[in-house]
Amino acid sequence: MKLAIDVHYRQDFAKVVSVEFDNWQDATPLNIHSTNISDFLEYEPGAFYKRELPCILEILKESDITKIDCIIVDGYVILDDDGKHGLGAYLYESLLQKIPIIGVAKRSYINNKKHVREVFRGNSKNPLYISSIGIDLDQSATYVQEMHGQYRMPDLLRIMDQHTKS
Repeated sequence: MKLAIDVHYRQDFAKVVSVEFDNWQDATPLNIHSTNISDFLEYEPGAFYKRELPCILEILKESDITKIDCIIVDGYVILDDDGKHGLGAYLYESLLQKIPIIGVAKRSYINNKKHVREVFRGNSKNPLYISSIGIDLDQSATYVQEMHGQYRMPDLLRIMDQHTKS
C-alpha cells in the first residue's frame, strides 16, 4: 500500500489528510483519512519540518504502517545539492528508515538540481519537482509520471488536496 499525505493550516487548527492506494496508476483511493490538530507549531523559516512532521506522524496512526511500502509528501525530501534534509528526509528518519519517501513539490527550490527530477505531466509547461529517499530518484520520478490523470497534478494528489482544503 502507498500513502500520500498533506497538511493544510487554518487559523486555529491544521487539517491533515492521507490517501491510501495500492498501485501507482490507481484512479481512486482505497481510503481517505482525515484529522484536525489544534496544537501545532508556528512556521519557522528554514525549519518547515518542525511544523509539518508532528502532523504527519499523527495521521500515520490511522493506517496500518506495516503495510505501507511508500509515502508521498507535499514538499521536498532533500532541499539542496549539498543534501540538506527537507520534510521527507526527516519523516524517513522518524520512521527508522523503513519506508521510502517521495516528495512532490510544485515550486523549484534554489540550488537543488542534484537531488531532484522534473516531471512534466499532461500538457503542463510547469514541472513537478520530485525528490526521494530510500528509493531510487529516477524510479520515483517515473512513478509520479505514471500516476493516473491527464493534468500536471496526478488525480490522487488532486483528490487529497481537495479533501485537505475542504
